[in-house]
Amino acid sequence: MSLTEREKQVLGNLQDWEVSLADYQPNDLELAYDRYLERTFSLLPEEIQKEFFSRFDSGLFHLHSLIQGSQLQMDAKERILSAGRVFNPELGSISDLRDLSIEQLEYIAEQQIARHRMYSFVQGGLSGSGGNLPLVSDIPAMAVINLRAVQLIGLTYGFEANTPFEMMAALKVFHVAMMPKRLQGSGWMELMDDLQEAGDFYFYLGKEELTDVTWLEQPVNHIFKGLAIILFRKRLLQGLPVISMAIGAGANYQLTRRVTDFAHKYYQMRYFLHRGEWNK
Repeated sequence: MSLTEREKQVLGNLQDWEVSLADYQPNDLELAYDRYLERTFSLLPEEIQKEFFSRFDSGLFHLHSLIQGSQLQMDAKERILSAGRVFNPELGSISDLRDLSIEQLEYIAEQQIARHRMYSFVQGGLSGSGGNLPLVSDIPAMAVINLRAVQLIGLTYGFEANTPFEMMAALKVFHVAMMPKRLQGSGWMELMDDLQEAGDFYFYLGKEELTDVTWLEQPVNHIFKGLAIILFRKRLLQGLPVISMAIGAGANYQLTRRVTDFAHKYYQMRYFLHRGEWNK
């Protein structure tokens, strides 16, 4: 089946973006920061490091399952199918969404993306509003919002995270999307390797460990954001800590923007791979 002009444009943009990831050159400050984090964490005994990342991975797996099986997610799945039936009334399952055009899928996906970016923006504003509870709950709340966004973008493109492979794919997309850009190129290549080894796309045959020392930058950034919020939350404007709310809202929005952009590109790539237009 020949590609439409829009499909050619999206495919070309994806390929250019993939090249830009591979060609990204970190500056000296980024490299120094990376070395500092790695050196600091390496001071801990190796057994403690392994236990830390093992617990982190286990937490992500449980969080993924909790979100996947929630009624909220089931309702969102039905809304996505209903949106797809506007374009094709014969749609019966999530996998049938792959038969829609790229323009139609982009339209449905952008609705999910915009909604979750707004959730992050509001959550960030609440975390900077002056209360300790919203600030402490910010990291788990952001994990839920961003992982759920990845799952729903995958659903939109016809890939439901209800098999071992798709579950690991969603978790790895979430993991790589949270990485700093200088590390996303190698993360993208690992995702491509997983697809190469996938076979029937049911069982997962790749590396099951998710987090490592390279993933620590995002939690550290959250800590810095929290410190900035604490520093500015007593500076009120008409009774509101506007500066700290702006810091929280802006940081959370940018994080979800990065995660959803990466996830959207990954599942667009899977769409073209399913059609035989992308080489694994």
